Amino acid sequence: MNRTALATITGLVLGVTLVFANFGDMLIVALFGAIGYGAARVLAGDVDAPAWWLARSRRSSR
Repeated sequence: MNRTALATITGLVLGVTLVFANFGDMLIVALFGAIGYGAARVLAGDVDAPAWWLARSRRSSR
């Protein structure tokens, strides 16, 4: 799935959530969508999570 299709589907889901719920519920759906997207990237091997986490922790310890 390309980025345009993913962005379109995300926008539609958030729009439907906003219509049937309130803004806070839409933000919760967006948060879980972002977490799911990140987890999918890690599982697909696009992001090296352990290396990213080590680099982040090294920067914060300075």
